Amino acid sequence: MAGKAAAFFEKIENLLCVFFVFLLSTLPFIQLIAERIFHVPLLHIDTAMVNIVFLFACFTAIITWRSHKHICIAAIDEFAPSPIKKAADILKSVIIPLVLTALFFSAFSEFFAVFSPDDTVWGIPLRYVFALLPLSYAVMLFISVVKKKNFLFSLIGFVLGCAVSAGPLSGVLYYLFGMEAPAALSALDTFWLAFSADFFPALVILIIVFAFLGVPLFVVISAVSYVAFSQGGGYVEMLSLEAYGILTDKSIAAIPLFTMAGYILSKGSAGNRLIEVFKACFGWFKGGFIVAAVVVTTFFTTFTGVSGVTILALGSLLTIVLGGSGYSKQKSESLITASGALGLLFPPSLAIIMYGTTNYFSVDVFELFRGAVIPGCILAVSMIALGIFFDKDTQRIPFSPISALKALKHAAFELLLPIFIIAGYFSGFFSLFQAASFALLYTFCVGVWIRKDYSVKQALGIIIESLPVTGGVLAIFGAARGLSYYLLDANIPALLSDFVLTFVSSKYLFLLLLNCVLIIVGCLMDVYSAILIVSPLIIPLAESFGIHPVHTGIIFLMNMQLGFLTPPVGMDLFIASYAFDTPMIKVIKGILPFLLVQFIVLMLVTYIPFFTTALL
Repeated sequence: MAGKAAAFFEKIENLLCVFFVFLLSTLPFIQLIAERIFHVPLLHIDTAMVNIVFLFACFTAIITWRSHKHICIAAIDEFAPSPIKKAADILKSVIIPLVLTALFFSAFSEFFAVFSPDDTVWGIPLRYVFALLPLSYAVMLFISVVKKKNFLFSLIGFVLGCAVSAGPLSGVLYYLFGMEAPAALSALDTFWLAFSADFFPALVILIIVFAFLGVPLFVVISAVSYVAFSQGGGYVEMLSLEAYGILTDKSIAAIPLFTMAGYILSKGSAGNRLIEVFKACFGWFKGGFIVAAVVVTTFFTTFTGVSGVTILALGSLLTIVLGGSGYSKQKSESLITASGALGLLFPPSLAIIMYGTTNYFSVDVFELFRGAVIPGCILAVSMIALGIFFDKDTQRIPFSPISALKALKHAAFELLLPIFIIAGYFSGFFSLFQAASFALLYTFCVGVWIRKDYSVKQALGIIIESLPVTGGVLAIFGAARGLSYYLLDANIPALLSDFVLTFVSSKYLFLLLLNCVLIIVGCLMDVYSAILIVSPLIIPLAESFGIHPVHTGIIFLMNMQLGFLTPPVGMDLFIASYAFDTPMIKVIKGILPFLLVQFIVLMLVTYIPFFTTALL
């Protein structure tokens, strides 16, 4: 019976998300046609669309939780003996319900105050839209507690979560029943605020340790934020306000749409068609297949926003293509892994969108796109050059203009997609949100009705398959925004700037230290949480040394993509080991030459600002 109920709710969640995707991919074009062609303004459509994004984010977070696919740091307990694994499972069974309970009560308390009953969009009270945030925490909490494994410890976590939520719980009692907080609840709240203030550093370190035990990153970041706000006075409701704020940003709405477009492309024949183009056009000279592999992986990552997805989706296919041209299996896998994250530096890179949205007061997304072009091209060319250096095959495919034209015609729709998006966005015809909507509609229509790679039902299944990826990323956004707000509110960037300037006077030494720190950050954090939490801290520091904000941004993003490959905990190393069924030590050994070349390029870009500012 329980299994049937779970399957029913799973189906409802998926259907609702598909409905929200339909709205998000069509409403921007309805707005474009109405306002650009007929000059008829659509009232409150922007507010409606961003709140649909918020609803979508809440439902996908639940789906991701149910699927156990939230982003985590590689857990050390995976390699530990059985007793350590058991202990880690018990600790996770306590900490996860504890944090989710605290998040639920803080969001539920804010539900009554965040909007007045008169605040509506298209007749729907915004208060009820916001209500889905505490509801999503409640559903995730329920899923965590009811599982049979470590049920008692999950209950302990829930009770502890209620204890640290004494303040928000008092607010809920007041709003619901008009009653003052009981003395015991007030005393508990006072104790927690004092405890969190006295043991703040120790609690943060403990929470970070939980991250290495496999606790989802959004839970870890939320826990640090909750403790930080508690020790600072107790206004933990700010976490839900900041989550709502970032998840109703139009630039954020572009990210899940581009991700889903990337998934649809990767599941159809687009990869094969693009490879055939590059084989026909470049297969006649040494390294032609390598050019194809690097360009195709870069292209797909620009849309999915996740290099791991590209490695998983295209790794096997590209390995076969490279192997067929005489390239060794190990070198093929290393080249594909090393090229997986290059797409972070090319439009419509989701990481650049996120960086510009987070730091809009310092840098513009448009300028970041321009600043990333030359460094991205240098990185891509360096990977191609190193790949060609390892290419020992002497057999070549004769160039045939007829075959090249046939391949270009065969992949015309796929090749036109980035041209339409870049031209539409940079000309100002599309907003970023509209460009993302266009990308999704275009890939869907091409895949279903032109290429006939899949039926409508299968295409919707691919969108559903992508939901855990988008849900995991959006959950990170919501959690990290609260911590970012605390860091700025506590004036941490200014304090950090003063501290660094006290000990570091050389701009070049600062840049070297910055790269070292950011590579470590790139190893341990996903790119989106790093952007939200770390980037606002480094921009004021870099500005104090006279470094252009675009230059800082490109250095940041290059370090993130390098961190994905850095042993021993770079995320793409684990993904490549899984995708290629290759031992981790072999993956690391194969990636080292590519890693070294990328580091050299990073140093060049770091110390020669021309590469990032020439096109500004």
